[in-house]
Amino acid sequence: MEALSYLLLGLVQGLTEFLPVSSSGHLTLGQALLGLEQEDLTFTVLVHGATALSTLVVFRDDIQALVQGAFGRGKEGRRARTYIGWILLSAVPAAVVGLGFKDSIEALASPQFVGGMLCITAGILFFSQKAQSGDRPLQSGRALTIGLAQALAILPGISRSGSTIGAALLLGVSRKEAARFSFLMALVPIGGATLLTVKDLLERPATEALAGGPIWGYALGTAAAFFSGWLACTWMIRLVQKSNLAGFGLYCAVVGILALILG
Repeated sequence: MEALSYLLLGLVQGLTEFLPVSSSGHLTLGQALLGLEQEDLTFTVLVHGATALSTLVVFRDDIQALVQGAFGRGKEGRRARTYIGWILLSAVPAAVVGLGFKDSIEALASPQFVGGMLCITAGILFFSQKAQSGDRPLQSGRALTIGLAQALAILPGISRSGSTIGAALLLGVSRKEAARFSFLMALVPIGGATLLTVKDLLERPATEALAGGPIWGYALGTAAAFFSGWLACTWMIRLVQKSNLAGFGLYCAVVGILALILG
């Protein structure tokens, strides 16, 4: 794969990780369009790490407050520890599905399957816009329900951010908190997926693990994933608060139908 292909896939990963259009689905379609038959695990580790880093940068103040609060006393300390607990609780369904059905889910990653799931994502986005803007606080039950939506998004073509933000809105959570919790909770599965990919990479023979693309391709793709992820995450937070996601629903429907027809 040429350096330009890595750059394009890095952009796709960074943008679609945070926009409600499914990063896994778009990477599957992108690899099919570029004629890539095998996944480059080294590149996968780099771009997932880059998007995780972009989340840390965007939410650095929130994360710092949570970490400091977790070791604090009083009301603020309890609040921070409770919020961290909700994030960890929300990750349980995705961990169960991801670890238990990893190989089966990876086998589904075809353009036709992705097309069908993108159409479902479109339905989720359209339906979630019917929810009235609420002010219900997060609590354990709502965090777990949002986590179930995140587990569904392990299927290639189902948007993680679209599913989790949509679920939060339907549960009556405010738009601001829905976006904040959706992206903070993403750090756990993104980090976990990256570690699992590193494990798979280390288990391969050294000659195979190190046989990847050009170093410039890796560098361009990683940088593209980081900066595009940073921009997409920042933009998505503002968009959720001020507008609806119906436009992304229409986009997913169009791409999904095209994938079903042409895939």
